[in-house]
Amino acid sequence: MDRQVISQRITSILGDISRLQSALYAMNTTDIQRYPDNYEVLSTDAALRSESIACRLRHLIYATTTVKKAEYLQSASVMHGIEIRYENGVLEVMLPSLLPKRKQRQSTEFLIDPVYFALNNYADHHPMPKFSHCVVCFSHIYSRELPARRVRDYDNLELKQLLDVISTFIMADDSGLLCDAYNTTELGEQDCTCISVMDQKSFSEWLSKRQDHMKSISDF
Repeated sequence: MDRQVISQRITSILGDISRLQSALYAMNTTDIQRYPDNYEVLSTDAALRSESIACRLRHLIYATTTVKKAEYLQSASVMHGIEIRYENGVLEVMLPSLLPKRKQRQSTEFLIDPVYFALNNYADHHPMPKFSHCVVCFSHIYSRELPARRVRDYDNLELKQLLDVISTFIMADDSGLLCDAYNTTELGEQDCTCISVMDQKSFSEWLSKRQDHMKSISDF
């Protein structure tokens, strides 16, 4: 890539970083109790701008260095804190964030690419199930320390792309005839999303245990 083009891209990213700093400064000086809507706009802008910066830097790395996309994203999945495990017939993918809203393309890319390579790496070292008829459970866990009005409608979340990625590794098909989706909203220590995939026959038992677990948490 031409050095001038590289410099232009870096300069553009620096401009976004400057705007991010301004947004963070505004967040730090905004009274969240008196102006919650303003704070929400500022924090959302800062988060999305951060994700955009990360994605643009990734693309710059791919275009200008010898670092391969797969190599980088495996490291990114570790930095994201993505956790995957398969126990007792249930594949669980834990994401250390809530799912982005629909139509936030770069926000989706920021998360989806590392998820794909985390699953790919896990599959290289662990046996993976192959479900023909399954249930996918999206547990949207919100920090109990933050306002409840943050909770969003399920149809405003980017679930399809994530399901497409997961289905590549463990499902015969993500058709509605073969795959049922279940959503639940929970309160927890911090924002995160847990995706659990299991055979349809195992869902009732899983749901019962999940509800008992959530009840025990709420008792504290």
